[in-house]
Amino acid sequence: MPAALRPGLERRLKAALKGEVRADAATRGRYATDASHYQVMPAAVAFPRDAEDVAAAIAIAREEGVAVTPRGGGTSQNGQTINTGLVLDCSRHLNRILELDPANRRAVVQPGLVLDELNRALAPYGLWFPVDVSTASRATLGGMAGNNSCGARSLRFGTMRDNVRAIEAILPDGTAARFDDRASLRNDSPIAPLVSDLRAIAAREADEIEARFPKVQRRVGGYNLDALVPARNPPNLAHLLVGSEGTLAFSTAIELALSPVLPRHRTLGACHFGSFHAAMESAQHIVTLAPVGVELVDRTMIELAREIAIFRPTLEAFLRGEPEALLLVEFAEHDAATNRRRLKDLAALMGDLGFGWDRTGARFGGVMEITDPALQGAINQLRTAGLNIMMSMKEEGKPISFVEDCAVPLEHLADYTTRLTAVFERHGTRGTWYAHAGSGCLHVRPVLNLKLEKDVRAMRAIAEEAFAMVRAYKGSHSGEHGDGIVRSEFHAFMFGDRLVRAFEAVKDRVDPRGVMNPNRIVRPPRMDDRTLFRYHPDYAPSTHAPALDWSEFPRATPAAAFQAAVEMCNNNGACRALAGAVMCPSYRATREERDVTRGRANTLRLALSGQLAGGIASDDVAEALSLCVSCKACRRECPTGVDMARMKIEVLAARTAARGLSLRDRLVAFLPAYAPYAARLRALAHARDAIPGLARLSERIAGLAAARPLPAWARAPWRDDEASLADPDVILFADTFNRWFEPENLRDAARVLRAGGFRLAAAADGGRPLCCGRTYLAAGLVDRARAEARRSLAVLAPHARAGRPIVGLEPSCLLTLRDEWLALGLGETARLVADRALLFEEFVDHNAARITAALAPLAGRRVIVHGHCHSKAFGAFPAVIRALKAIPDLPVAPIESSCCGMAGAFGYQAETLSVSRAMAELSLLPAVRAADPHTLIVANGTSCRHQIADLGGRAALSPARVLASALRQGDAVPRMMS
Repeated sequence: MPAALRPGLERRLKAALKGEVRADAATRGRYATDASHYQVMPAAVAFPRDAEDVAAAIAIAREEGVAVTPRGGGTSQNGQTINTGLVLDCSRHLNRILELDPANRRAVVQPGLVLDELNRALAPYGLWFPVDVSTASRATLGGMAGNNSCGARSLRFGTMRDNVRAIEAILPDGTAARFDDRASLRNDSPIAPLVSDLRAIAAREADEIEARFPKVQRRVGGYNLDALVPARNPPNLAHLLVGSEGTLAFSTAIELALSPVLPRHRTLGACHFGSFHAAMESAQHIVTLAPVGVELVDRTMIELAREIAIFRPTLEAFLRGEPEALLLVEFAEHDAATNRRRLKDLAALMGDLGFGWDRTGARFGGVMEITDPALQGAINQLRTAGLNIMMSMKEEGKPISFVEDCAVPLEHLADYTTRLTAVFERHGTRGTWYAHAGSGCLHVRPVLNLKLEKDVRAMRAIAEEAFAMVRAYKGSHSGEHGDGIVRSEFHAFMFGDRLVRAFEAVKDRVDPRGVMNPNRIVRPPRMDDRTLFRYHPDYAPSTHAPALDWSEFPRATPAAAFQAAVEMCNNNGACRALAGAVMCPSYRATREERDVTRGRANTLRLALSGQLAGGIASDDVAEALSLCVSCKACRRECPTGVDMARMKIEVLAARTAARGLSLRDRLVAFLPAYAPYAARLRALAHARDAIPGLARLSERIAGLAAARPLPAWARAPWRDDEASLADPDVILFADTFNRWFEPENLRDAARVLRAGGFRLAAAADGGRPLCCGRTYLAAGLVDRARAEARRSLAVLAPHARAGRPIVGLEPSCLLTLRDEWLALGLGETARLVADRALLFEEFVDHNAARITAALAPLAGRRVIVHGHCHSKAFGAFPAVIRALKAIPDLPVAPIESSCCGMAGAFGYQAETLSVSRAMAELSLLPAVRAADPHTLIVANGTSCRHQIADLGGRAALSPARVLASALRQGDAVPRMMS
């Protein structure tokens, strides 16, 4: 019976484990993929809470005849963390630091701890863990150990193997033991017989290991048998587990060697080259200057990064001319003068090698010297996003990982890349190149469409030719990302049959019943077995007709275009970051794969391709999107451009068409339509929160959380005739929320603009107030939203044609004009209006000179600012900070926060109230509580202000109110600020 059909497995696991166990189709589907092109459906997924849970799960799986696969961040690129049995997700609960010993530079961690989280904890001690992989925001230490990860600075700090001291693990037979250089070598160790047998295997094969193991630093293929050969290394049994990809044991605690943090005064040289070959040829000379890293950025990556809003400013800050390649060379000695001197030496070396800014062709080049830490950090972010930038191609072919991290001696690097490029061309494709030039380990991905049999055949042929080259150069076919399904098949080719039999002997001695992650490293399937592909032979094209326009993905049909947008997710997991930026706020609160952009995209992909019953209107898809707050962070921060907020509109539209609207959906969607009437009956509308019992009744009837008061309707809503000049400079677009609930924000915005000498008119057609359609989109009522947009366009388009800015206060509304309106099929008129639409703060920032002249200091005040997610998603949040800094002598600081958690109606829903609070508590509310009474708290979003007031107990102000209070006309400070 297939593992997925064993009813006893799920039942026994649920009875024995403290952590959750799931075997539903959607969960299994989300864990069937990693960052490779494979898909293997597991039998079940468990989330162990401690080592006891792990031991119990392994015992039950062993008895049930089911394999066990450990999983961390699920970012492996070769299929290491997907298999047919039981997946144990370590990232949910096994993510603590168990011991921290700064004096001895050591830490003991659980396997699910994310690298960035560890380094944040180490920072106060001046320490870090130096295996700085590009996926540090989501890579777990257990996964890094299992993969023998390397990182950009391996020239100085080595691989995981060089930085792991010991591992405590549970063996497949249930034995718990410590693997290290002492206890595991003693005769009284519980694994003494095992160790003796393993050392005997290594001793028997010592000559073969010496002859066949590549002599490059980045050799992570096979098992580390050389760790057991005393003549080669001081024996450390932990190093046998490092790189074993969960095939030998389950690591429950990992002891790490720590290093002092890199100095802030490090330097970075961006070496520009007029030809790719010249860059590769130069790497061997550059490493003689002892940099800590030499990283490649090729022309393809430069061009793709230019198209990604979050990276464009970084490129503009340091790129010179049109180079074919860059080598980013970092110096990080603890003596600042040494770093500066080596940067100068680098420039001199480039000149000695024949490069100059005044030259053309291959000899064009030079060094851009970068000493500003902020710019260095931005460049590092661009560099670490290399994979995702490459995967942002919208064409059907994508850069595929299978020869990605071959490592060759540096003297052969230029020849290897030239020959491999010729291989790609021979098979009708091209490659993308980036990463670790200083280690001779380039990430190279041929562009292929693995839905096509011809491209699958090309993949096989390219792999065989590439690995033959690597073997000839005495390099390693697996230089960083491990073996998995992709490379395990080629071990005989690289190491020879005798060492492959030795690897099998190790596996069979440690795991005779094949419990731990079978068919990886030894006895693997063929790497081109299409039944294991994400796009397997039966993968179905979508037949779902989308409600929005997805034509930026050039496909034959709208259904195929929408499916292509969903398939842009490459599972690399940037959305799993736990701090910094915004994405993905609900995941940060729940740590559930279901609630991260990647998990949602996988759910949608499975539904669209017929692998989940019910299609995109199913309960499985609805559940996956239930905590998506449509923050749009993924629109900007996902390097492959997976816009889940927009995709959610498609799901809501399909679900609404199939099932209709709930009462709460109607209350939210039709708010702009009934607002004029509700405002006149404000006393009745406020009864819900004034009369005991009515709030609870509203929760039972409409699902509106009784614990959360609803916004209060204004006594004097905004009227469009408050700004109605006949020949205006600026058009004020009054949104539903500020109009009916916080009209003082619109009035203050108008005062600020008038103080700057601008003539205002409100956007109006003489009837019901204009609307962006946002609330209708939130309920999936795309046709109604389109109708509202057309009505507004009829008014706004003439102003846009006349060159007048269209200014609004509420990011979720104004930015709808720049985003969703372009996907509603409204033609060039929508684009014209989008190009003129500005947030109030953007307009103030663009016209700072005129407005600053009208502002006076706010004595004794300082400001902290929480930015609305949509303003961050469109790169508009810096304008909020700059607009407030227009007030003389006013200290302004951003709150480093993700989504506030209110997100329109999300924070008012009974079923999502707790998650809304959890999101606010991550960073926003602690910052609010820490602010002194004289500090003004500013939030440019309506939802954000209500969340801060309701949960933080502090009034939050619109930037317009703060700017208005600083006008020189002597107006009093608004009462909310007192």
